[in-house]
Amino acid sequence: MTAAAAVAAVLATDSAPRGVVAGVVSGTGRDIAAGGLADLAGTSMTIETAFDVASVSKVAATTTAILRLVSRGDLGFDDPVTRFVPGTACAPGTTVRHLLQHRAGLWEWQPLYLDRVHSDAAAAADALPLRYGLDEGRHYSDLGFMLLGRIIAAVTGLPLDAAVRELVTAPLGLARTGYGPAAPPVASSSVGDAAERRMVATGEPYPILTTARDFAWREDEITGSVNDGNSFHALGGISGHAGLFSTADDLLTLGAALAAPERHPELWHPDAVAELLRDGPDAGQALGWRSDTVAVGGGPTRMLWHPGYTGCALGIVPGAGTAAVLLSTRLFAPAPAPTEALWRTALPALLDDIGQISRDNEGTRTS
Repeated sequence: MTAAAAVAAVLATDSAPRGVVAGVVSGTGRDIAAGGLADLAGTSMTIETAFDVASVSKVAATTTAILRLVSRGDLGFDDPVTRFVPGTACAPGTTVRHLLQHRAGLWEWQPLYLDRVHSDAAAAADALPLRYGLDEGRHYSDLGFMLLGRIIAAVTGLPLDAAVRELVTAPLGLARTGYGPAAPPVASSSVGDAAERRMVATGEPYPILTTARDFAWREDEITGSVNDGNSFHALGGISGHAGLFSTADDLLTLGAALAAPERHPELWHPDAVAELLRDGPDAGQALGWRSDTVAVGGGPTRMLWHPGYTGCALGIVPGAGTAAVLLSTRLFAPAPAPTEALWRTALPALLDDIGQISRDNEGTRTS
């Protein structure tokens, strides 16, 4: 099986995206394939097509930038948030680790762009009450990763996009990875703000704390601009939780570098990587990354991964130099399947391809 088989499997599902790119890297071999369409105009999907990777930004940009800063000694996982950004909504004693583990008690999501009181999105987020107690449990939070983005900016003295470029994308040569607007070829992500408009109207899955409802929602096909409403409307497309665009090739390069950190001693310290990738108090949650057990080479293997709302996911096998990626336009399906379901559809072919690459050792192949 190959990356092409993974693409075919996803395109054959009942809630198939219009287009898919999938790939895997292991050792010196790399296999990437594309299929379907990149937009409503019927542009063919290619392996060079960039995607809005949504919450994959949390690991590809934010978590990896934090890892670089920890490796350089500029901050620690257990440093208090107040050392870098005072006056936030966080409880006393909240650390960088709490934010990375989604245990800071912050709201999962709020439409900060509806705030009519505060000067900017950061002030609006800081004024929100805590939803949960500190360290009470894992509550996946966009707001926590927005705050991590602010911490990165405070530590580096750079805007977040420049910091991510300096810490992550430039050292690894990720020429097609960065915050938008993204240059062609780029896949469309959805038609307008329909999903967030529905969330605001219904108060599901999270109650909306502001009473404001009138807003100039986007109605047109979104291409090259970030899909996430808070990132686009409130944060200029640049945030710690969403906003990154990337390609399969770039994400595989990043994933392989994290999965074989000994090959990049100039980038990260092995102790920092080991700490980052270890599960915390909640099963399945490391620092930033989620963890899962998958079958590689006939045996159970720990994989770290993260999904993105737009239909994208990145996974790595720590210590093996192996990474897998799925990029899709899932939101154009009539009844979109969750990203996790598409990922699990693609993964068997991609993991089997790891073994094939190792046997063939043919280097890069694309289809």
